Amino acid sequence: MSMITTTAWVPRGFAAPFPTKYTFDEKEFERIAALAKLQLDDAQDDLDEAKEKEANGNVPDKEDDDTAMKVDTRDEIEIDDDLKEYDLEHYDDDDDNVGEAQQMGMFGNVKSLAYYESNQEDPYITLKEEEEDDEDREDLQILATDNLLLAAKIEDELAHLEVYVYEDAADNLYVHHDIMLPAIPLCLEWLDIPVSKPGVDKDSIGNFVAIGTFDPDIEIWDLDTVDCMYPNAILGQGGNPEDEKKKKKKKKSKKANDEYHVDAVLALAANRKHRNLLASASADKTVKLWDLHTTKCAKSYSYHTDKVCSLAWHAVESTVLLSGSYDRTVAIADMRAPNEQPMRVGVESDVENVRWDPHDPNFFYVSTENGIIHYFDARNTTKDPAVSKSVWKLQAHDESVSSFDLNPVIPGYMATGSTDKTVKLWNITAEGPSLVVSRDFDVGKVFSTTFGPDPEVAFRLAVAGSKGTVSVWDTSTNAGVRKFFAQKVPTKATGEDVEDKLVAINDVEDSSSEDGEDDDDDEDESGSDQDSMDEDDE
Repeated sequence: MSMITTTAWVPRGFAAPFPTKYTFDEKEFERIAALAKLQLDDAQDDLDEAKEKEANGNVPDKEDDDTAMKVDTRDEIEIDDDLKEYDLEHYDDDDDNVGEAQQMGMFGNVKSLAYYESNQEDPYITLKEEEEDDEDREDLQILATDNLLLAAKIEDELAHLEVYVYEDAADNLYVHHDIMLPAIPLCLEWLDIPVSKPGVDKDSIGNFVAIGTFDPDIEIWDLDTVDCMYPNAILGQGGNPEDEKKKKKKKKSKKANDEYHVDAVLALAANRKHRNLLASASADKTVKLWDLHTTKCAKSYSYHTDKVCSLAWHAVESTVLLSGSYDRTVAIADMRAPNEQPMRVGVESDVENVRWDPHDPNFFYVSTENGIIHYFDARNTTKDPAVSKSVWKLQAHDESVSSFDLNPVIPGYMATGSTDKTVKLWNITAEGPSLVVSRDFDVGKVFSTTFGPDPEVAFRLAVAGSKGTVSVWDTSTNAGVRKFFAQKVPTKATGEDVEDKLVAINDVEDSSSEDGEDDDDDEDESGSDQDSMDEDDE
């Protein structure tokens, strides 16, 4: 099984030209060991609690029973006759014939390994340090004209973050490095501020990513360091292992609190004006505000009655946060007034995504599970969600609008993606939206559609979905897009028109020819969809 759940772009100029290799030194070992010990202590606490319940005649619950079973399985396994000669059941026991055995922890005896200060001194290394470093630097180099594209991926039951480099001029997309994740990733947010990076000013420019998963903790990773073993910071229960009190508190409770999430993290939103603030939304029905300088929860909000699945900060009023929930409402809340009831709007089904209009901050968009896009005027909202009415609504897809994006450079340019496996581009005017083109990119159910963040790549759309592939579509090569946005499409240096240029991983050479065969179908599909589009002005 392979699936990409979400993607995020990194603007040009933020990635280090030469990312550094991860260094596992004494200090890093102590940091990781402390985090790992916290997790092991919690597992031991659960096991002790399960045994205590069993001793008192109480039947342990399924979670406790599973923990105990995993720990005690070795004592109950019957060893096959062919394997008995290897004495595997005593494999980890101390050997009396060999002095005092070294203690084997989570990382084995890694600390006791002999190593040389440099490759020059190691007689077993024939490729010396200078040659190796030069090759590594060349392979890892990121140019100022490159964009990074982050993709949260599940593959063969393993979760990881793939960091792609997109070379627009060369029409090239490749994996630069990846990061292993502890659980299925659900949301990403790029951060332009360093978090828990030693020797770096906390307010300087950084290149980091926050990742929300089915686990309640939020991991923050440095994108300019490759082959990392552990994140720079963890927001939630798994962070701050030095806090002894938290160890005692940290149980498998699902009760929401003001310090950390207790269920899956469904959405993240970085505040671009107050750069140390990160908002998170969770299945525990809360919205939390994190201070990235301290990696602590600054405030928790509980104004939704069901899972909160999408967040967006206002571009001008930087303390105003838009949040969408499965309670079928969208809230507009000022984070400075936690005790005030927010303004709300109601929709007909579960909310999927929310976005402020990047070109008119008085308006915002909401997509729903029923395939509808709503457009609201924030100035006309009230505290009663049943009263607020949308400016217009659009039946964009037959199934859930699982993703949509507003172009940050080109006004009125919207992309929607759906579980019906199609991607659609829309032209939004004062009269309402009209369909430009509809495409099926063979990525399966579409989970992510995101426009490039810079003017140079404003027409590039990253598309990913349930088949585990990501593609970058140059929408300016599509005839329908050129028709609607002709005055905004850059003029080609050559007189040639290349229809629907698509750049995909491991498929760069074949993409143009394959897409060219579909051009006529695309124009016909666009026309038929436009005739059947259901638009309702209110």
